[in-house]
Amino acid sequence: MRSAAAAFAWEFRQRHRWGLAGLVVYLFVLAAIKMLFLARGHAISFDNNLSYAFVVVVPVTATFLYFLAVFSFGLAGDLAARQSMYPARLFTLPVTTAGLAGWPMLYGTVAMALLWAAMRLFALWPPEFDVPMIWPALLAASMLAWLQALTWMPYPLPGLRVIVTVLWLTAIDAVVFIAVEFKVREPVMLALLAPHVPLAYLAARFAVGRARRGHVPDWRRMFRPLSTFATVLANRRESFPSAARAQVWFEWRAHGRSLPLLVAILLPFELGQLFIHGDTPKLVFYTLAVVLLTPGFMAGFVSATASTSNPPFLATRPLSSASLIAAKLTATIWSTAAAWLLVLAAVPLGLELSGTWPVVIEPARRLHAVIGTPRAVVIGLLALSGLILWTWKRLVQGLYIGLTGRASLIKGNVFLTLSLLCVLGPALHWMIGNSLVRVAVVDVMGWLPAVLVPIKMAAAAWVVTRLYRSGLLSDRVLVTGAACWCAAVLALYGVLVWIVSTPLFPRSFLALVAILAIPLARLSAAPLALAWNRHR
Repeated sequence: MRSAAAAFAWEFRQRHRWGLAGLVVYLFVLAAIKMLFLARGHAISFDNNLSYAFVVVVPVTATFLYFLAVFSFGLAGDLAARQSMYPARLFTLPVTTAGLAGWPMLYGTVAMALLWAAMRLFALWPPEFDVPMIWPALLAASMLAWLQALTWMPYPLPGLRVIVTVLWLTAIDAVVFIAVEFKVREPVMLALLAPHVPLAYLAARFAVGRARRGHVPDWRRMFRPLSTFATVLANRRESFPSAARAQVWFEWRAHGRSLPLLVAILLPFELGQLFIHGDTPKLVFYTLAVVLLTPGFMAGFVSATASTSNPPFLATRPLSSASLIAAKLTATIWSTAAAWLLVLAAVPLGLELSGTWPVVIEPARRLHAVIGTPRAVVIGLLALSGLILWTWKRLVQGLYIGLTGRASLIKGNVFLTLSLLCVLGPALHWMIGNSLVRVAVVDVMGWLPAVLVPIKMAAAAWVVTRLYRSGLLSDRVLVTGAACWCAAVLALYGVLVWIVSTPLFPRSFLALVAILAIPLARLSAAPLALAWNRHR
């Protein structure tokens, strides 16, 4: 028993020590800030809901999602596959099935409880907000336990895991939202949530037992027309016109579907807020903002898996490093497009069913009346294009680190990212609440792009020089890539000048912003990183 507990403790601690260390650093920073407030006798208050969101909601949500990934073993498997996502390597441990299911669930439950206790103690909660004592921790533990059970379960049909997980977790979330809306007391909330963890454990034990025996039911023969169609597609996949096309298919199957599936799981929870707070315009817009930012945030989790999970036989494939990178980039484009198609289809449907269309249309009409139809349409398209591009950048900007295969670089990047994300909230709150700091930040923002642009261009020049000397990319590819990047920068600059060219934003500043917005150096470094990994 002790050896099993120690084995799983080592599994989580060793593989995720940098992320956990970043979380501890964040909690210390948050505690120090709160003690500083209390020591000076200042009341903890928030000037606006945006400040509260950055300080409390964003770090709590990011940490919760991180724990979901850790204790469900990273969600690194194929969500659409029929096989269990429980790591097969752990089936060889001398541990009972009950232990295989129980220890990860126990550690996850304790981690969620400790996370809520720390956040409730150290977070800068508004004084008018009545912070619950226990039930949020039990809710987080229940959601994690059910996610573990449902992802570890083998399914008889491809894609059924996503449908079952979304429906079940949405049902639990809806019950909790209704209870909160009716201001149910905490003992009642505990009574509603308490049975979920033991029931989820029984389901997880059953799931792991079936997966350990290799039992994967198959109902595909029941759907003969669909199976015939699948067979035709399979026969078409047996041969590819080129090795590059085969590699694109492999990247899509391995990592491309993860982002759309994660977005599909989260969208019902987020859009469910419209049915509860649909009469409050501010909350409606906050909900839509969260929905529109979800693909970008989830892309960060997916990119960590896609960039680091390179099989050992990668170097033996009959493809150059540039072709392998091109396949990854193509798969990320498909993944981004699929995720945003889900968002663009779900948002109008949620607004229509919740009756909140008038809340969104009225500000759009006021904007149209002020700036006119052309500018209103361009601003909307520019904002949407920016979010889509940001999502794609989140998928690809970590490739140059993950493809090196250096564990120290990868773990250091994870630690740095989590630390910056957690420290960002208190820093923004301090900036918003201090007028002198705001003025200083505005002054710095005026010349900061002028410093960052030369750094970016110098890094890009170094990368391109190395690419040219190594022969990884041909002269034609380098020239074409440079021309496309220049065209994208000029197009973005023209749109920015047309929309916001004012004395407050001179054209030189807009040109620098356009240069910084279009990815160049880190994306170009990906072939170098892969080549370094393949030939070390």
